[in-house]
Amino acid sequence: MPMDNTPHTPAAASPLTRAVLEIDTYASGLGWDRPALLFALVDTARLRASEPGLADRLELAESSELTPIEQEELPAGVPLDEFLATIAWPDAVAGCALVVERLMLPPSAEQAVPEELAREGAEERLAAWVAEHPERREVRMTVAVLRDGSRESALRFRDKDTETEVLTGTDLVPGLAAALSATFEE
Repeated sequence: MPMDNTPHTPAAASPLTRAVLEIDTYASGLGWDRPALLFALVDTARLRASEPGLADRLELAESSELTPIEQEELPAGVPLDEFLATIAWPDAVAGCALVVERLMLPPSAEQAVPEELAREGAEERLAAWVAEHPERREVRMTVAVLRDGSRESALRFRDKDTETEVLTGTDLVPGLAAALSATFEE
């Protein structure tokens, strides 16, 4: 999947931030209500040197330091945390990224979660409660990590689905970043 730097990507942004925004833009072009997407992040220079034919087919941007490569579709019916626990990346992969859509509540609404729904084993009932909550917001999260522990995230809310409204930061989705980092642990 060739992805070029998009006009909204700050030139001074880190390579990881640029990769996250490239992936976010790609996912945005696919629309909402999509399954999760998993990407390997590879060093572009290393890819050009080791696989010049593939690099040519991908039409990689000269300025790109990390190349996102979309992986096969995630298996249906397998919880995300269980699936991530099965991943082992080859040495050529510098990092990985995941795009998922979720419902979010503001902190005030999170404090109002009924106690019986906050217990282990009540996940399905909690998800139904969140889905019906009037303050819920749909969000697409793109989270990426590198082997060295670097992390970056982009959040795009469905009700503000424009390139200028994408939030970025290193700790926006710390739990998911930690789960992705664990795929590099031996």
